Amino acid sequence: MALEVRLQMVCKRGLCAGCVVLLEPSGHKWIVKVEGGPRRVNHAAVKVGESIYSFGGFCTGEDYTSLRPIDVSVLDTCTFRWTLVESPNHSWEVLRPNGYILKKDVPFQRYGHTVVAYENDIYLFGGRNDQGACNKLYKFSTTDLKWTLIRATGCIPGARDGHSACVIGNRMYVFGGFEEQADRFSNDVYALDLWTFKWEYVCTQGVPPSHRDFHSACAIYNRMYIFGGRGDMDNPYHSSRDTYCNRLTYLDTETSRWHFARALGDVPTGRRSHSSFVYRGEMYIFGGYDSVKKKHYGTMHCYDPVSERWREIPINVGRTGPPCARRRHASVIVEDRLFVFGGTSPSKPSEGVIGKMPNDEYDDTNPMQEKLVDHNDLYVLDFRPTLVTLCLSKVIEASLNQRDLPISLQLRLRDMVVSNQLSRPIDYAG
Repeated sequence: MALEVRLQMVCKRGLCAGCVVLLEPSGHKWIVKVEGGPRRVNHAAVKVGESIYSFGGFCTGEDYTSLRPIDVSVLDTCTFRWTLVESPNHSWEVLRPNGYILKKDVPFQRYGHTVVAYENDIYLFGGRNDQGACNKLYKFSTTDLKWTLIRATGCIPGARDGHSACVIGNRMYVFGGFEEQADRFSNDVYALDLWTFKWEYVCTQGVPPSHRDFHSACAIYNRMYIFGGRGDMDNPYHSSRDTYCNRLTYLDTETSRWHFARALGDVPTGRRSHSSFVYRGEMYIFGGYDSVKKKHYGTMHCYDPVSERWREIPINVGRTGPPCARRRHASVIVEDRLFVFGGTSPSKPSEGVIGKMPNDEYDDTNPMQEKLVDHNDLYVLDFRPTLVTLCLSKVIEASLNQRDLPISLQLRLRDMVVSNQLSRPIDYAG
C-alpha cells in the first residue's frame, strides 16, 4: 500500500496548496547520481567517520610511466561533494624532464593497491604503475592529512598488485594478488600487526583458495571471506588463459584454517574486479567482469553467513536507477548507505575518455577488442531511506517547485542532483 504524504509547497502548476505525494513501501533505493567526481579505475577507497577517502587509480590518457605523488580525494557523504586533499607533505619538486623528485614519505601514483582504516589512520599497501609494483607500507593520517612511510619489520610481502586486504582486530590481513618478482599469482596470507608494524607470513591449514588477483575480501567477525578473482589455467603462472572461480572461501583467523563456505541459493558466477562490502553482518558483491564470457556485471548479490545462502538483490529501484554494469570501481558502506563510484565499462559511440586498460588487458592490435570508458560518477543506494529522503526523491522525480521549501531542504535537493567539479564531464572527447 502506498503512503500518502502532503508537502506544503507551491506545486509546479503554481497552485498554492499542499501537494500530495504517493510513496511506495520503503525499501532500498538509489537516491543519488552525480557526475564530476574523480575519474578513476582500480582506485582504493575506505571510510573514516562520515568521509570516504579515495586513493590513486588509473585514468586513460594520464602518464603512469614516471613517478608523481598519489592523489587523494575525499567525499563528504552528507553533501555528496568531492574535494581534492592537499597534504602538507604531498607536493613533490619537479625534476625536468622526467617527472618528480620522490619524497620518501609520499607514495607514487598507482593502481591495484589496497587501503584499510584503523582508528583515524589509513594504511596503503602494494599497487603499481607502468614501471613496476611496490611493497612499501604507508600511513595517511586523516587528522593532519600527512603521509608517513612505515618502517615495517618481519616477513614483508613481495611487491604486488590486485591483492586484497582487510582488518580483523589489530591486524591487517593481505591475501593473493600478482607478485612481480615471482611473476605469478599468489594465494599466500600475510598479517601486519597495526601496533608493532611487524609482518608475519601466516602458515595456514586446510585447502586455500586458488592463486588469483583482483578478487575481494571481507571481514565478518574473525573470518576473512574471499570471493572471485582471476586465476589461470597454468596456475599459478600467467598465460592469459583466465579462469574464474565462484566458490566462497573463508579463513578463520583464530585457527589459521581455510574453510569452504556452504553456499546455497542464487550463487553468483565467478568474476574479477568487482567490489564487496559488509552490511548488517552480510557480505555483498557488486559488478565485476569475466574475460572468458566477455561480460561485465551490473548485479548485486548478498551472502548470509548464518543461513549460508546467497540471494540476488533487486537494484533496479529508486529515482536514478542502478549504475551501469562495470568493473574496477569502488563500493563503500557508510551507515545505511552504499556509495559506488568510478570504474570502467564498455563505451558507447558518444562517450569519450576511452582507451587501453592498465597492464596487459588491452590489445591495441586487435580491432575487435572492446573499448572501455572510465567513469567519474557517484551513485548512492540507501538501504533504509527515511521519510525525508523519500519525499526529497519524489520532489526531484516529479520536478516540483522548490522555492517555498526551507533553505536547508533546498540545499539537500541541490546536492542530490548537482555535479561535482573534480573532473571533466563524461562526454568530453579531449
